Amino acid sequence: MNHSPVEGFSKLSKQRKIDWLIKEYLSEDRSYEQVLQQYWNGDHTLQKLHEEFSENTISNFYMPYGIAPNFLIDGKLLALPMAVEESSVVAAASKAAKFWIDKGGFKTTIINTKKLGHTHFILNVEPHKLQHFFNFKLKKRLFEATEEITKNMRNRGGGILNIRLIDKTADLENYFQLKASFDTVDSMGANFINSCLEQFGKTLTEEVQKEESFTQEEKDSLQIVMNILSNFTPDCIVRAEVSCKIEDLKDDSGISNEEFATKFKRAVTIAEIEPFRATTHNKGIMNGVDAVVIATGNDFRATEACAHAYAAKDGKYSSLTHCTTDNGIFRFWIDLPISVGVVGGLTNLHPLVKFSLALLGKPSAQELMSILAVSGLAQNFGALRSLVTTGIQKGHMKMHLFNILNQLGATEEEKNHFVTYFKDKTVTHHEVITEFNKLRNR
Repeated sequence: MNHSPVEGFSKLSKQRKIDWLIKEYLSEDRSYEQVLQQYWNGDHTLQKLHEEFSENTISNFYMPYGIAPNFLIDGKLLALPMAVEESSVVAAASKAAKFWIDKGGFKTTIINTKKLGHTHFILNVEPHKLQHFFNFKLKKRLFEATEEITKNMRNRGGGILNIRLIDKTADLENYFQLKASFDTVDSMGANFINSCLEQFGKTLTEEVQKEESFTQEEKDSLQIVMNILSNFTPDCIVRAEVSCKIEDLKDDSGISNEEFATKFKRAVTIAEIEPFRATTHNKGIMNGVDAVVIATGNDFRATEACAHAYAAKDGKYSSLTHCTTDNGIFRFWIDLPISVGVVGGLTNLHPLVKFSLALLGKPSAQELMSILAVSGLAQNFGALRSLVTTGIQKGHMKMHLFNILNQLGATEEEKNHFVTYFKDKTVTHHEVITEFNKLRNR
């Protein structure tokens, strides 16, 4: 079937958007309209609010919103909100939290909160000449030109921390950067940073044109390529860790504490040296991180991009977590670069986001950084614990059982049968199908 482009789609009403989609792409099957409508919120004000979060919205896409209790973080007992669809994530996090609650819980340290942004520009001038201009004239003017933009942020204790000129001409002809670091306090700060950077671009243009040491040819060569924050924030970082005596690990898998510690550390070491394993290892960490990031209305794409860039910062993709078993002490930790906010964006608008932040005791941005790092560490601990003992599928497939049964259209009675049936067995898709067919044919 050939489709026709549409003009003015964004200006159509929601109903007309749906009508067009059904006609153009869904063979006039009006049953799809019901699929979309069943996810509309009955509260029209709330539905309108959701629709204004994005563009061209025709429905809402729901994800399960769960709670992982028993997280002892820096002496505070918390229940973490997690928005995630993957089976066993909430269960694994909860199990890890319970494991560490009587061993002192999780400890965190904010290492730094610096965020970065760049004005990227082209200028055909000798680097030493530009550096002199930056040091003695431009840098001061950049701070002055952004005073109005940064006033409120400075009043809250943040603002522009520093501005540097970066010579990138070895990588690209005549390419330089104004690299700025920021403290955005409790906001994620994307709009603030980008506003500052756009002013940098304007001020740079003005000051270059006024600079007497530059020739007219040099002035005319200036091109502002872009002004944009970086989602790679290696200096906005938090550490979360757990530790205890190896003799206190008390794993219930049937192996000794010493063997468990040895196997666990070896699994982390493999993730440190083998990128194929590190990718899956870190994905598991982000299962825990992203679930809380989404529940608190933050940007999980930025979180993912930053974490994976950091994992490759030394030239080879590696584990975000680390483990030692020295002097009879088991220690497991993560250094997580993460930029999040608790004011602005969805945090003041989305009702469930407001609930999540209230549930967490209305944390500061730094406290939320700690919570997110702990969530990732707990998820990784739970996954590795399973991998080096019973295997990952036993717990994961037990949680996945209901997904399979729902796909098969199982009744509540049949679901109860399967819970009993797999009480002492490992769930496999093949075994579920086989037993389901037997059950239906009795």
